[in-house]
Amino acid sequence: MTPSGILESALYVDDLDAAESFYATVMGLERIAKVADRHVFFRCGDGVLLLFNAQKTVEPPAPDARLAVPPHGTSGAGHLCFRGTAAEIEHWKAHLRRHDVGIEAELKWPQGGRSIYFRDPAGNSLEIAEPKIWGL
Repeated sequence: MTPSGILESALYVDDLDAAESFYATVMGLERIAKVADRHVFFRCGDGVLLLFNAQKTVEPPAPDARLAVPPHGTSGAGHLCFRGTAAEIEHWKAHLRRHDVGIEAELKWPQGGRSIYFRDPAGNSLEIAEPKIWGL
């Protein structure tokens, strides 16, 4: 058995409001769910980006919780890569500059394709890359 794809990806943040603003305004993602001070979820292409308040997800669910999701999470910066064409990456570079988001690195990969790296307000490493960096 092999999974058919990744449905959701999670990042952990220390300021949920700042993260929500960044992913809605700068990244242009559509918010699809929110529980104040715990999480905010966004649609991204055919998947979902989950942003969790890192301190809240390590707590076990209440005994009467409707959805008893087990504790999970991490501390420190994570990484997420968004897909983009070469032309889209150029547009993203200008868009990020307009929003005062610094680009940490721009790479040309040996197997072809390029990517840019930048940070969200929580310090998570974000990347926009051409799929051909993975032979896709």
